[in-house]
Amino acid sequence: MRVVGVLLVVCFLYVGVTFFMVYRASRHDGARAADAVVVLGAAQYNGQPSPVLRDRLDHALALYEAGLAAHIVVTGGRQAGDVFTEATTGYNYLRDRGVPDEALLKEVGGKNTYESLAASARFLRERDLTDIVLVTDGYHALRVRSIAEDLGLRAEVSPTDTRLSRAGELRQLLRETAAVSVGRIIGWNRLFRLDAAVND
Repeated sequence: MRVVGVLLVVCFLYVGVTFFMVYRASRHDGARAADAVVVLGAAQYNGQPSPVLRDRLDHALALYEAGLAAHIVVTGGRQAGDVFTEATTGYNYLRDRGVPDEALLKEVGGKNTYESLAASARFLRERDLTDIVLVTDGYHALRVRSIAEDLGLRAEVSPTDTRLSRAGELRQLLRETAAVSVGRIIGWNRLFRLDAAVND
């Protein structure tokens, strides 16, 4: 019983510290000069970005126009029944707002964050663009930075402003705490495969 009690205390402390790290990362803006800004994909509707994706694209555009990076990477594949990929939607949105084609790179095959970052990391390393700023919602910050660093990129996160209520944000922070707690133990790729299997 004493051993069980110690294990429970250790688990509680591990999850508690992880929650603090997830929360702190969600409030930190790591915008800085980098090789590229990488936009994590989100839903699109027939080629039009959802409000979440539009917020991410606008944030990336602001970083680009401030001269912090010469490239923007848009990511995200196609969900069942979609005509457009999330990346192509992002690409078109940014082109319409004056970003030249040579400044844009697309990752169109990823079905989840890990796959999108892994594919992006491959072509970024080929171009010697390994210093990046990731753009996503704040509560994702710790997880996506950890994944990017595991894939050999030097990464910071510049989060968008959340559209969530306080209760909604707390739910997402708790969900991310669980994901990070498990992902650090079993590996990020296994975490996404497990999540896909559970939600299939």
